[in-house]
Amino acid sequence: MPNTFLPTLEHLATAVILLDEQSRIAYLNPAAENLFALSSKNTIGHPVQHAFTHTGQLSVAMQQAVNNNASYIEHDLMLGTITHSKLHLRCVATPLQSDNYYLLLEFHPMDRPLKLAREEQMLDQTQANRLLLRNLAHEIKNPLGGIRGAAQLLEQELDKPSLREYTQVVIQEADRLRSLMEKLLTPQGAPHFSALNIHEVLERVRSLVLAEMPNELTIIRDFDISLPYLMGDKEQMIQVVLNIVRNAAQAMKGQGTIIMRTRIARQVTLIKKRHRLAIILQIEDDGPGVPSHLRDKIFYPLVSGRPDGHGLGLTLAQDFVSQHQGTIEFESEPGYTCFTVTLPLT
Repeated sequence: MPNTFLPTLEHLATAVILLDEQSRIAYLNPAAENLFALSSKNTIGHPVQHAFTHTGQLSVAMQQAVNNNASYIEHDLMLGTITHSKLHLRCVATPLQSDNYYLLLEFHPMDRPLKLAREEQMLDQTQANRLLLRNLAHEIKNPLGGIRGAAQLLEQELDKPSLREYTQVVIQEADRLRSLMEKLLTPQGAPHFSALNIHEVLERVRSLVLAEMPNELTIIRDFDISLPYLMGDKEQMIQVVLNIVRNAAQAMKGQGTIIMRTRIARQVTLIKKRHRLAIILQIEDDGPGVPSHLRDKIFYPLVSGRPDGHGLGLTLAQDFVSQHQGTIEFESEPGYTCFTVTLPLT
């Protein structure tokens, strides 16, 4: 394949990887970078086994193509990426007669319809969550005012200062809950978009969480510093990342490792809309994982894996990401959880 064909591959929606004679990656098109969350800069020149995990089936397909000198199709390929996510793919391996390229690999995701269905479900769920939170805010804020007023009246009738300490607790807690309702549960206005550096958001969250849990928590940066500015609401983005990172830190009881990772993605479809570029933000931890009975409803309001959790953090994160026309997903198993936020660049 002459190099003049490479511009054509740049615009394909199909993920294509070209290998040299030593099975090193010689080229990958933007669709492959997006599908596998890989960067050409960090991947080209490395053996294919270093870029992926669970490469057994892929190695067999490559060997079959070379041995038979003909295209070989693997209809049910499971391939892991460096971010531990496993993809269900259809792979076509084709030998090439070229000095530069030895093998062409085409990858077709088998779960794309499922992804679109999940995105539609997320959108419907987010709208239902907003309505529920508004109703919940209304129902909670009204009796809180009565509780606070009754505590104030009771305090005026008490003679012993020691007893007034109890009424102060009631008043302070009522104020705290009312503030929580106003900040978290009342309807959110439209986000205030401006150009922001996503890494400034991540650094702010990193400082906040390490200040809360300074002893045995490690937060590692894995940033693509070449990312362009994102048009978004800075406060909402801080809240999104803070809610995810704080959940991870609390699940690990402040002991473990969290990785903040940023990458660029090309030719991304988010909620049925095609975007030329998007930012991928991943929060990965080595904690116990999301309990299996919570995985299908982790973004529902009032659902929490902790006895003292209010179950609003991920609900609000999903709402804010949706307002930015993005998506939030996760995968989890014991020892590994990764939340992925994809935000379009406009």
